[in-house]
Amino acid sequence: MKVVVQRVSKASVKINEKEVASIEKGLLVLLGIVNEDTQEDIDWLCKKIVNLRVFPDENSVMNTSLSDSDGDIIVVSQFTLHASTKKGNRPSYIKAAKPDTAIPLYKNFIAKLQSELGRPIQTGEFGADMKVHLINDGPVTIIIDSKNKE
Repeated sequence: MKVVVQRVSKASVKINEKEVASIEKGLLVLLGIVNEDTQEDIDWLCKKIVNLRVFPDENSVMNTSLSDSDGDIIVVSQFTLHASTKKGNRPSYIKAAKPDTAIPLYKNFIAKLQSELGRPIQTGEFGADMKVHLINDGPVTIIIDSKNKE
């Protein structure tokens, strides 16, 4: 499982011109799933995301986590995070999990993230053509891969 976590001052998701998610201060999480992902990946990533200290403290140092603040989360599924560009110029998405595997993991990820945060989160829609708008605050963008826990 791979995520791109972006600290935002504002983010929203539209599907067919209709806004389906919108937050002010918080995190936009782009989520990519592969066939090998398990509940263990979900548990580890959700705990990491909620406790990631990327928000400024009273001294303007990134020392505060989402769990310590009143920020929100939007999760957007994004199979292109597992694109392979090794051969040619057309990315291959063969590593990305197919919907029958990915959808249950996506739903479990959302449920676990809500549980870790202790409040509801917002989401896009799995498989939909989404327009994601964001104001990256900082900018702060962090990539986390549950298969590479460095």
